[in-house]
Amino acid sequence: MIAHLAVALSLLFQTPIARADVVLPGTGGVTYREQAGDPVRLAAYGLGTKRTYLRSATGDAFTWEKTLSEVSLSPGGRWTAGVPRAYRSGYDHLVVTDRTTGRSATIRTVKQPMTASYASWARDGRRVALTVERKVSGTWRVLGFTVVDVVSRTARTVRVSGLSAGAGFWWSPGGDLVTRHGAGLRVHRASDGAVLRTYAGAGLPTGPEDPFSPSGKRLLTWCPSRFAEHLCLVDPATGRIAARVAARPAAVLGWWDDGHLIAVMPHRGAYRLSVLDLGGRVTRVLAGVPARTWAADLWLSFVHGHR
Repeated sequence: MIAHLAVALSLLFQTPIARADVVLPGTGGVTYREQAGDPVRLAAYGLGTKRTYLRSATGDAFTWEKTLSEVSLSPGGRWTAGVPRAYRSGYDHLVVTDRTTGRSATIRTVKQPMTASYASWARDGRRVALTVERKVSGTWRVLGFTVVDVVSRTARTVRVSGLSAGAGFWWSPGGDLVTRHGAGLRVHRASDGAVLRTYAGAGLPTGPEDPFSPSGKRLLTWCPSRFAEHLCLVDPATGRIAARVAARPAAVLGWWDDGHLIAVMPHRGAYRLSVLDLGGRVTRVLAGVPARTWAADLWLSFVHGHR
């Protein structure tokens, strides 16, 4: 009896979890529900390449970045990297801003008609990988990647032969670049594009958000067609599928923590941005997403270790 009373009193007087409802402009009424202590922070979002919104460094306001087709924050939140909507002097660029000083730099990447986009941040928080493409006979073809060092303000482009259609480059925790290859994955050295290893039949990466868990011990893929489940967990050390997640999300937007994913789940004719555990259960709903908003190519970008 005394023990039960003590528990009841502790629940009564404990500090409530601080919550905030953040309205996302331009999304048709999407409200993001966050809590103090969340391991990630919603940093940017957009509707295709037409509208890109960036969160302020100190608050909850989102600003439409009219000159950018995409923008994202570095791990820790110090730097922003934005891809402009138009060439400048015949070149594509990356616009990098240091949020501690407010200073921006425009770093030249590739020459027109090539493009360098789909930014992926390395975990060191100072390098960005961009996928280089060019339209050939009306179809976009991936040519390789560009690595931008945001501190030294330099860019290096590497052409890679033998890439699969729809390839795109994302960082591994160890500083290599991963892309789809056939029905699996291939790891390239960031300095010269050399192939380091191939994970045949491991499934396709769920990117563009980081498909590696925060610890680096799991790599998330879309399961090969031989499995009923849609999500697979690959052991990066071996390339083997170690487990499968019994869920069918419309999209995965990265990892929440080492045991949960950020997923867009179909729900009653619309969608819900959700926290999904590795058993396939929704443990928290972060936002409701109208069907028309999702159809407008909604994307969201999160940052770990935010300040």
